[in-house]
Amino acid sequence: MNQAALHMLLNRSSCGLLQVPAPSGEVLEHILQAGLRAPDHGHLQPFEFLIAEGDGLSRLGDLLADAAEKDGLPADTITRAKQMPQRAPMVITVVAKIQKHEKVPALEQELAAGCAVMAMQMAAQVQGFGGIWRSGPLMFSRALHASLELSELDQIVGFLYLGTPATSLREPALVESKKFTRWL
Repeated sequence: MNQAALHMLLNRSSCGLLQVPAPSGEVLEHILQAGLRAPDHGHLQPFEFLIAEGDGLSRLGDLLADAAEKDGLPADTITRAKQMPQRAPMVITVVAKIQKHEKVPALEQELAAGCAVMAMQMAAQVQGFGGIWRSGPLMFSRALHASLELSELDQIVGFLYLGTPATSLREPALVESKKFTRWL
C-alpha cells in the first residue's frame, strides 16, 4: 500500500491564505496534467484551463466586475468581484467544454471537469503549494462566459486559487463515514 498517497488523500485541505510564489514550470505542468487525468467517460477531455497570474489577475477581476454589473448585482458585490482574483498569485478558471454526445450527457462532462479541479488542487498540495476551489454566482454568469469567449454549452465549474500557503495547512478531522453510508 502506498501510505504517502493515502495520507495525502485523507489529509487534503483547502488553503485560502495564499502568497507568492505561484506554481510554475514543471510543477504547474504536473498540476495541469493531473487535471487532464480526471475520469472522463468517452475520453472527450471536456476541459479548458484559463490561467491568470500577474496582470492577468487584474484582467480577470475586471471581467468578473463587468459581469457582476451586467448581471445587475449590488455595487458592493461588483467591487468585491474586481478584487477576488487578488487573493492568490494564480487563479485557474476551470471550464467544462461541453460537447454534444449521444452517450455522454453534459452533466457527466461537468463532473469530469469538477474532478479535474480536485486533481489539480491535490497535485498542487503534494508539491508543496496550497489551493482552494472557489465558486459563486459568477461562475454561472452568461456575461462572464461571453467575455471569456466560452460557447453557449460551456460551464465554468470553479476557480482554483493557487499559491504558497501563508499559514500552515490545517489537519482535517476524520469524519465518521457511517453517517454518509448506506449498504444495499
